[in-house]
Amino acid sequence: MMRQLLLSLRITWQNFLVAKMRMSLTVLGIIVGIAAVMIVMSVGASAQNVILDQIRSIGANLIGILPGYSEDDGPPASAYGAVITTLTTDDLEAIREKNNVPGITAAAGYVTGNGVVKYKSYAKSHTYQGVSAEVQQVENMSLASGRFFTIQENDARARVAVIGATVARNIFDRSDPLGKTIALGDKNFRVVGVLKPKGASMLSNFDDTVYVPLTTAQKDLLGISYVNFIRMRAIDEHHITQVEHDVDILLRSRHHIKDGEDGDFSIRAAASALDMVTNITNIMKYFLIAVAGVSLVVGGIGVMNIMFIALSQRMREIGLRKALGARRKDIIVQFLFEATIIAIAGGVLGFLCGLGVIYGVAAIAYAKAFTWHAVVTGPMVLIALAIAVVLGLLFGIYPALRAARVSPMEALRYE
Repeated sequence: MMRQLLLSLRITWQNFLVAKMRMSLTVLGIIVGIAAVMIVMSVGASAQNVILDQIRSIGANLIGILPGYSEDDGPPASAYGAVITTLTTDDLEAIREKNNVPGITAAAGYVTGNGVVKYKSYAKSHTYQGVSAEVQQVENMSLASGRFFTIQENDARARVAVIGATVARNIFDRSDPLGKTIALGDKNFRVVGVLKPKGASMLSNFDDTVYVPLTTAQKDLLGISYVNFIRMRAIDEHHITQVEHDVDILLRSRHHIKDGEDGDFSIRAAASALDMVTNITNIMKYFLIAVAGVSLVVGGIGVMNIMFIALSQRMREIGLRKALGARRKDIIVQFLFEATIIAIAGGVLGFLCGLGVIYGVAAIAYAKAFTWHAVVTGPMVLIALAIAVVLGLLFGIYPALRAARVSPMEALRYE
């Protein structure tokens, strides 16, 4: 058996030397296909980890309430930009009552808008959020300097602001922002605090946001009485289910929604969001792998074509081998071996090329100070090599059977 494999390997090498260009192009097709699958698998896993890490970083005991009904496995309409006004500050105050929802440590209401921030010659559009004073505990915000606005300032519709680290750097450069007055739209706000850099997440970009009291944003900037959403922090993960139940009962009672009817709000815990996001990103990842797999089919067809060309050019060789006693099995093994060697060679080179791209992307992301980790796992390596072997066998079997059926007399007469 070993002697036959060595003979097959020598014949394969001789055939490669005879048709180097054609063989190289065939191998290139496999390289591109394997590299594409490797890159998609790794980049998809890395992107999924980045998204999930961002959700984990906010805390598994964070719970959000969004206006509008939704199914358990989908977002409400408000998540797509629809304006729904069913949540109010009165709902927020009711949630804060310990008798109503005893399992939370803090709750905050949020409204969001965009406005031009001006200071001297600086004028640029920024996202601003009107938030309750308790947002500091809900979001685990840390201050680099100054303070956060108080409950009393929120109730009094005070025009004070806490700015993110990027906003502070862009507007004030290296000077101290505290006590300075900035204009947001046509209203003036005194800067009382600057947040420590925290970075962007799926939920918000803390560094590039201006925070003002909730009632100030509602009445003076947006002219509304509802909130865009409410976030709460449960005592711990074990209280999440009870908190969701208590909030559901409370809001149904306040909004006069009967049992069995769809509510006009949706409750989402960060822990359940992890499962939802994992499912969504898995679907996207597998879809992209399937798209990349098309290039593998093209590469496999290239292997089949090269084997058919080899068959037409080696008729006399096949006839001579059969005349000297070679069996059909020997011819099939030779052709399958050649196809598999071509595919494995392309698979190994494709795997190495894919690794180069994967770690190149990670290096660029690292240079840009972006949290990105290259993901290359053992199963990825095995999948890449297994695909190469399967391609060789799958697309080599038909040419091998055709070669085995060639009549010795017919092949010896072939010119």
